[in-house]
Amino acid sequence: MNTTGYVYKFIDSPVGKLKLIASDKGLAAVLWEKDDPRRVRLGTLKPGSNNKFIKQAENQLKAYFSGKLKKFTVPLDFKGTDFQKSVWTALLTIPFGETRSYGEIARQIGRPHASRAIGAANGRNPISIITPCHRVLGTNGKLTGFAGGLEAKDQLLKHEGGDPRLGLAGRGVRREENPVAMGDAVAAQRRAALRRSTDIGTRRRKAFRCWPLLAVANIRNAASGP
Repeated sequence: MNTTGYVYKFIDSPVGKLKLIASDKGLAAVLWEKDDPRRVRLGTLKPGSNNKFIKQAENQLKAYFSGKLKKFTVPLDFKGTDFQKSVWTALLTIPFGETRSYGEIARQIGRPHASRAIGAANGRNPISIITPCHRVLGTNGKLTGFAGGLEAKDQLLKHEGGDPRLGLAGRGVRREENPVAMGDAVAAQRRAALRRSTDIGTRRRKAFRCWPLLAVANIRNAASGP
């Protein structure tokens, strides 16, 4: 039975209203305004704006969004399975301004074939922003599902900048959010590959047709030699 007491406070931020939750051991959650209540379950909560960990988190988040802080130091109190905690701990090692793929996190914790499980644990990360699950991207730098929404994820990545894969909205329409455009791009690639294949086939057929003619010409030249 969970006997840990949790307190909470709502704060405003550039990515919407955030719900800070803490125990007497550390910050336990940073939840989004429209977070799925089933995603992070901590039990009974009560207001507690005077909790020291909530105060630290609030001050550090303000500094982060104002560009004055790149590394959070508020103590954390994760609640989850051992596997989830290993993933969340790995997230904490991703520096400000950098990203990782699910495969890279899987290899980092010694589970190279567990990318799907890594994705599930990433989605259950209770301490958003501070434990930077937003720095984990899909294949080829694609934005993937995020509890706060893809717009919030993109905004956080643009705020941090630095890595050439970050701030994907700055490149125009995101493929992840425009499946029609993505489908058109894939179709164009397939058409180009088909044209290349057809061109190669045509050249080979022409070469095959030319070989008998060349052979006849060589025989005639030999027959009319000196």
